[in-house]
Amino acid sequence: MKKIIIITLAISAIFFSKNVFGQIDEPKSIYKKPKTFKEKSYNFFTSKRLKKSLNQRDSLNDLTVAFNKDTTQRGIEYRYLDSLYKALTAKYNDCTAKNNDLKAQYAELNAKYNDLMKKSLNDAERFNNALKIKAEELEAREKRLAELQAIINKQDSLLNALNNTVKRALLAFKSDEISVEMKNGKVYVSLSDKLLFKSGSAAIEEKGLDAIKTLADVLNKNADIDVLIEGHTDNIPIKTTKYEDNWALSADRALSIVRLLSNEHGVNPKRLEAAGRAEFYPKASNETVEGRAKNRRTEIILSPKLDELYKLIEKNRR
Repeated sequence: MKKIIIITLAISAIFFSKNVFGQIDEPKSIYKKPKTFKEKSYNFFTSKRLKKSLNQRDSLNDLTVAFNKDTTQRGIEYRYLDSLYKALTAKYNDCTAKNNDLKAQYAELNAKYNDLMKKSLNDAERFNNALKIKAEELEAREKRLAELQAIINKQDSLLNALNNTVKRALLAFKSDEISVEMKNGKVYVSLSDKLLFKSGSAAIEEKGLDAIKTLADVLNKNADIDVLIEGHTDNIPIKTTKYEDNWALSADRALSIVRLLSNEHGVNPKRLEAAGRAEFYPKASNETVEGRAKNRRTEIILSPKLDELYKLIEKNRR
């Protein structure tokens, strides 16, 4: 019997499915007092759907509550994250601004650094060039000094040799007649008045002629020597028909020796020079007889030619 009822219900369900369930979008209220088979069948299937719908609604309500609860939590978290995001964004913008500022400062400092490097390199280059020029100038100066020193050494060597040669050549004469000394880069041959001249005269005596000839031989063997002859007197005034003062006498005596060296002994006149010094360059005091005797003299001053030295000095001035 139960099987028959179930089969009948199934057939009824199939039969009414199109007309009833296919047209019902949502479950409606059941009949409170079903009378017909159709109403009873409707109540049967509708109650099941209604229960299912109610269960679904309850599930949806539970989900809604859970969702609402979840949404509230997400809102809290969202607002926290949003505030955190905004704070981080502000920090990011601040850091970006600082970074841009640092980049600008770096660019400025880098430009200054490059300028300083260029200036430093330029200064170093100028310094090196100046140092190189100074080194070259110093080297050239040292070279010139070496050349000058070589010439001076040569002159000193020549002067020493000349001094010794003159001394040896005049050994036959007494020390009170002739004296030879080297000073101020020159050789001074001092011939006394009693060897060369009589008082108030510029004529050379016989013994004086021998001394001049001996000296001329030395001069002719040393062509690089210039010769200055100076006449000196004491301070006693002279006034004769020939000489009005000691200037005239001393100058004439110097000229007598110049002519003798040039005319008689062949010394090149370009090497010779005469000067009268009168009484103004005494060797001793004119207050004594001995002092006046020393002052009455003729000095033959021998100087090595300084042409090489003068040329070098003139060259260095250019």
